[in-house]
Amino acid sequence: MQIWTGLGNPGPQYALHRHNVGFLAADVIADMHGFGPVQKKFSGWVQEGRIGAAKILLLKPATFMNESGRAVAEALRFFKLEPSALTVFHDELDLAPFKVKVKVGGGHAGHNGLRSIDRHIASLGAPDYRRVRIGIGHPGHKDRVHGHVLSNYAKAEQDDLAAVLGAIGAEAAWLAEHNDPRFMSEVALRLQDE
Repeated sequence: MQIWTGLGNPGPQYALHRHNVGFLAADVIADMHGFGPVQKKFSGWVQEGRIGAAKILLLKPATFMNESGRAVAEALRFFKLEPSALTVFHDELDLAPFKVKVKVGGGHAGHNGLRSIDRHIASLGAPDYRRVRIGIGHPGHKDRVHGHVLSNYAKAEQDDLAAVLGAIGAEAAWLAEHNDPRFMSEVALRLQDE
């Protein structure tokens, strides 16, 4: 069992915020791979499914970004899983818009969702979970970061957003197999062809 968590804030007013790109990725993966119906569990919304041989629980915390770790820790504890079974999809300021990179472990780089996860799963072992970092670009000055992450994608960005989410969903089988380099290269190839 793997737990894949998309980070975001619940509620329609946040749906297209850059900060919610993790939620969007989770929805696309569930749709493209025929996951089961949404259920309320673990302080969030879950859908179960398979990608290849991997059984995956998709989790969208309903706790708001700053408390995402509560939902993640509940799910990991319920299934008696280590942090290494966790994959988190989140927005990344330090990547160019619509670039996708995967890394295992590392700091939270000021991301409140990752900070919360690190705090809540500390007792379960090293925070060596996998992060699928979806670039939103940096607005240029730290005073503008808050407004940038909590603003909607512009109309001009909608096609690029759809393309990157579609590529993540289409290539998710590589993530399920823990072949992160192949996932990144296949996503990049798909986006080149757009």
